Amino acid sequence: MGGLGAIGVPGLIIILVIVLIVFGPKKLPEIGGAVGKTFAEFKKSTKGLIDDDDDSVKKVEKKSDAS
Repeated sequence: MGGLGAIGVPGLIIILVIVLIVFGPKKLPEIGGAVGKTFAEFKKSTKGLIDDDDDSVKKVEKKSDAS
């Protein structure tokens, strides 16, 4: 199972055609915007978690250096 890479270009085209048929051309910009905002929020959240984790490591390192 290769994940998303296993879908390939023909599979993506079929998925896009099905989405176009189901939602119609007028709804696609709204859906695209919502998906974009969702990915941006997810990226922001994961970056915040990584930054928090880095801060925790730095605090531990400072405490061990001070000892």
